[in-house]
Amino acid sequence: MRKPRDFDAELKALEDKARELKTRKVQQLGELVIATGADQLSTDELAGALVAIAETKETGKREAWAKRGVTFFESKSRRTGSESQRNPRSAPAQPGSPQSPAGGTGSA
Repeated sequence: MRKPRDFDAELKALEDKARELKTRKVQQLGELVIATGADQLSTDELAGALVAIAETKETGKREAWAKRGVTFFESKSRRTGSESQRNPRSAPAQPGSPQSPAGGTGSA
């Protein structure tokens, strides 16, 4: 007879992994706010801008923000050195939320 699986241990390991991923996500979002200079905005201004961006369904605006974000990260990687260094765009996209608006928090 096979040894029974320890479902409790597996569940705990999955919960630990989920907690780690959530912590990493929050840290990376904070780093993005700082890197873009958005930390100079008041909390109300930043929240208002992010709400407006999240509510925008216009494809043209979203594409423009995405291009602006790509440009931001590309210029950032050139300033910091080689492409082999940490690339902020390599972080996986969060399900249900596009990466592009965060990179272009300015006006579009």
